[in-house]
Parts: sequence; C-alpha cells; structure tokens
Amino acid sequence: MERNISTPRSFSRRDFIKATSAVSLAAVAGPASVFAAGEEKIRVGVIGCGGRGTGATIDCLRADPAVEVVAMGDLFQDRLDGSLRRLKKDFADRVKVTPETMFTGFDNYKKVCAIEEVDLIVTAAPPHFRPIHLEECVRQGKHVFMEKPVCVDAVGARKVIEASKQAKAKKLGIVAGTQRRHQASYIEAMKRIHDGAIGEIVGGQCYWNMGGLWVKEKKPEWSEMEWQCRNWLYFTWLSGDHIVEQHVHNIDVINWAMGGPPKKAMGMGGREVRTEDKYGNIFDHFAIEFEYDNGARVMSMCRQTPNTATRVSERLVGTKGVSDPRQWISGENEWRFSGEAKNPYVVEHADLIASIRAGEPLNEGQRVAESCLTAIMGRMSAYTGKALSWKWLVNASKLDLSPEAYEFGPVETRPAATPGKTPLI
Repeated sequence: MERNISTPRSFSRRDFIKATSAVSLAAVAGPASVFAAGEEKIRVGVIGCGGRGTGATIDCLRADPAVEVVAMGDLFQDRLDGSLRRLKKDFADRVKVTPETMFTGFDNYKKVCAIEEVDLIVTAAPPHFRPIHLEECVRQGKHVFMEKPVCVDAVGARKVIEASKQAKAKKLGIVAGTQRRHQASYIEAMKRIHDGAIGEIVGGQCYWNMGGLWVKEKKPEWSEMEWQCRNWLYFTWLSGDHIVEQHVHNIDVINWAMGGPPKKAMGMGGREVRTEDKYGNIFDHFAIEFEYDNGARVMSMCRQTPNTATRVSERLVGTKGVSDPRQWISGENEWRFSGEAKNPYVVEHADLIASIRAGEPLNEGQRVAESCLTAIMGRMSAYTGKALSWKWLVNASKLDLSPEAYEFGPVETRPAATPGKTPLI
C-alpha cells in the first residue's frame, strides 16, 4: 500500500479504532495490535543509533506525522547522544526520549523492547545482532522495521525465519530495509516481468562495484570488542562481509525476479587491496555464479576498491527481451518507467505503518532472510573455494559466527579466509 507521504493525511480517532479493531486478541498467542484502543500515536523505539539507525528513524518520522520516538538504545553513549541530537534537529516536537528511556550496553535492546508504550521498533544495530534483536521484539509483541542484512550466517537466518513465523501468528509486522521492494519503478517492472514481458528468464547479472567506505581506527582506550563493534563493516561476524551487508540489495532483486533463491552457488573472491589490520578480515571483491531452478545462471559481482569503475545495478535476460528492473524493458514488450519517483527509504516505512493501521501487517521476514542467506552462500563459496547447494545450506550448515561472550574486552579475531583451506561449516 502506497500513499503520497509528502502530504500528511488526517486520521481521526474513529478511523484508527476501526482500522485496528479488526484484529482479535483471542486469535493469536500474543497482542494482535500493540495500539491501545483509541490511541493514534505510533511510538517508536530505536535499537542501534549509528548512521543507518538514525537515518532509518528519520525516514520513519517522515513517513507518518503520528510517529513519535520515545526510546533509544545503542552499545555506546556517544552514538546515542549524537543520534538524539540529529533527530531533535528536525523533529524536536516528536522526539520524546528522556534519560530514563535511553539505554547502553549489550542488553540495551531488551530494555527498549520492555517499554510498554513502544509500538514499533527500528532495529539497525550491526547485522550480527539483528536475529536476536528480532527475537526479542517479537517476544515482547512489537512491530519491527529491520535493516538489512538481517543475519550473517546460517544459524542467524534460521532464527529470523522462526521469529518471522511467530510474528505472523501474533499479527506483528516486519518490514526489512530492502527498499527496492517498495520502489515504484521496480514494482512496475517486476509486475511486467512476472507477467511474461521478457519471457522466461535465462540469465542475468547484478553488481555493487564501488570505492571504499568509512573505517574506524583503533583507539588505545578501546578494547578489542569495542573496536570491532565500532569498526563493524570489516569483521565477518558483525557485517557478513560486503557481499552480505551491501550487495544483498541486488541479490534480492534477482531472487524477486526469479521467484525465490537459487539452488546452487560457486564463487571466488579475495583480499587484494584492503590488507591492513584496520580492514579486519573481510574480502574486498567477490564474483559469484548463482544457478536457479529453471537452469538460469546469474553472475553476481561486488567490489569495494578506491579509484575503480562504479556499477550498482541489475540486468535480466529473457527469451523475449532484456530488463534493467530499475527503469526499462527492451524487446517484444518495450517499456520505460514514467511514474512518480517517491523516496523508497520513506515509502517502506509508510507501507509498514499503513499495513499495521489496516490490521494486516506486512511480514517480509522470511523473504529477506532467504536473500541474505543467498548472499551468505556466495560468501561461503568464495571463502572456501567450494560449490554450495541451497539444500545443504538451509538444512545442514552449522555456521555460527557468534563470539564466546558479549562483553567488552578481548575477542578472537578470526584470520581472513583462504580459499581451499578455510573449512566449509
């Protein structure tokens, strides 16, 4: 469901009661709607207050004038304070966080979720933490906007899928930060593709090739755990590597077009440019071939290397035409998007909120977990040099990148993977 988010609509108390009363508390094993009868405000708690968490919260505030931020949590006080300042700069009247509703430490997510008045959680802590954060949100009966990627290993993916099933039973919404799924041009293109505009898809390509990103140099006062959590992009256990953390957007588009995840993957990659310790243990380039159920093979390529060519896109090849699903189809059924280009980062929040108000909350949990697991499969193939099957990954992989303990102090720094030597788990 999509509306013009630039023009706030009026929403009466009577409308709100009508929209939310359709869900019966007796029908589920938890609260069917976290909104109290006659309560119009949507009270948001934020878990993970770095750049993306702050940005996602701003998008949520822009999506609906009834949104208020009432609680925030992060590992670190400085990030919490910085995020609060940024939110108050533009939304001072709707940011109602107090010192009593600001939390730090590894258990901050439990404290945010425990606040009864919180209706919706925006969770954007480093990706490793998202499965356990989602579990707690669902347990506490909260709707969730969950940034991508939602997991970094097979064990985490299974947690997300199970939590998503529980959310469905409780009629709780889950929308993920795969904003292309809420972007008008992609939606229109995919409708045509699924209706046969390019015929059967026989192949394709997807790319996220770019320069470098930010890095946090280690400070003497930081423990190893604190540094890794602040510099999380560069540690596989925290980010999943950039194929999972970033390129999952493009991989998700391919899965969308194909109707589901691939059945096989074979890949390669390495660590050629970013070799200093500050870059942790991730690769700087990947190339993966994904094979889908109909035999179509898609080449996936991603790179984070300064001073190199940039390409961020997807391309689908069918028996009747070719598509860049962002904007056009060529061949027998030519088409080019000409509609209104709303901000999909805001629309995804508007869609979630609209679905909650209608009593039919969106649940994208399993879908995004499968796309993240597709990226994980590509990473595991590149790390080990092995060809992988989806069936093995889903049913047999025991890969769990969790640390031994969640506490500040020493933490194991795993060596960078070596294809042919790194074991497949």
